[in-house]
Amino acid sequence: MKYKILRTDKADALIRNIILYIAETFGKDVALTKLDEMETAIQSLGDNPYLGEEPRYPALRRQGYRVLILKKDLVFYKVDELKKEIMIYAVVDQRQDYLSIIRGLC
Repeated sequence: MKYKILRTDKADALIRNIILYIAETFGKDVALTKLDEMETAIQSLGDNPYLGEEPRYPALRRQGYRVLILKKDLVFYKVDELKKEIMIYAVVDQRQDYLSIIRGLC
């Protein structure tokens, strides 16, 4: 069964920041390609919600997060089996202090 993909406002803002940075640094075409790749990967969770891994930090695992690794970016999400929904909480560059970002969502 296909899962519905939802995103928090924070996840949308983080994606927007990544894409704007890429556009300023590498150009609009590179940013649009990156956005397309990111959206395709996120949408693939609808068919395979456990595609991502358990996070390496125990605090995130205990909270039920999963992480989808996209080259340099990490997509943090939770699966709600009862509602058949996937909530995307954050998309961050793995070089950032993403543990602090995720903790700020709780």
